[in-house]
Amino acid sequence: MERRIGSSPLPQPQNLIGTWRRFGVTGPVYEIVDVGQMLGDDDCLMRVRLVETGEELDYRFTDILDDPREH
Repeated sequence: MERRIGSSPLPQPQNLIGTWRRFGVTGPVYEIVDVGQMLGDDDCLMRVRLVETGEELDYRFTDILDDPREH
């Protein structure tokens, strides 16, 4: 089954690898580097790298979709 936001299909998590987003409107920029653990609620964790510090952390796929893209 294809997941959707409104009438738009959700992107596949692996298609976001190598893209950049920002935590909210004014938060730090991060790069999506890998797909992580699948979660029981039809979601998954994604591995992201903070640009400013190089720190890597896990972040929910559905939360990433709420963050603005960074160019």
